[in-house]
Amino acid sequence: MNLLEHKKARLNYEILEEFEAGLELLGHEVKALRGKLGKLEGSHVIVRAGEAYIVGMQIPPFQAANTPKEYDPERTRKLLLTKKELATLAAYEGQKGLTIVPLSVYNKGSKLKVKVAAVRGRKAFDKRAVLKERDSKRDIERTLKNQ
Repeated sequence: MNLLEHKKARLNYEILEEFEAGLELLGHEVKALRGKLGKLEGSHVIVRAGEAYIVGMQIPPFQAANTPKEYDPERTRKLLLTKKELATLAAYEGQKGLTIVPLSVYNKGSKLKVKVAAVRGRKAFDKRAVLKERDSKRDIERTLKNQ
């Protein structure tokens, strides 16, 4: 079950490869994410010194009165990945025209995981083609269901 989702990612980007990563969070951030508070739009992943970080992900305080005063909702959070996955992500980040974006945050057992993907941006005409293809598939499904 997705707690947070980047809804426009599949429209705006062509997804090349997906990865599952753990998140290093504070206790009140976990509570906020489980309460479906937060935003993935505008965030991306950077790889520095053999570690991956998610930048721009917003997690508002779960209970504002109980949150530390120095808490930053857009702080950089560390991603937990294997060395092989980190090397692959670093290679993608180094290529021109590619970026790494989070697609969703979800529960896996008692842990919170984030699905990140190496993506390439789409042009406006590509987006129109994707929307047209999606509509045609929906129409075909509808006619098959009614017969």
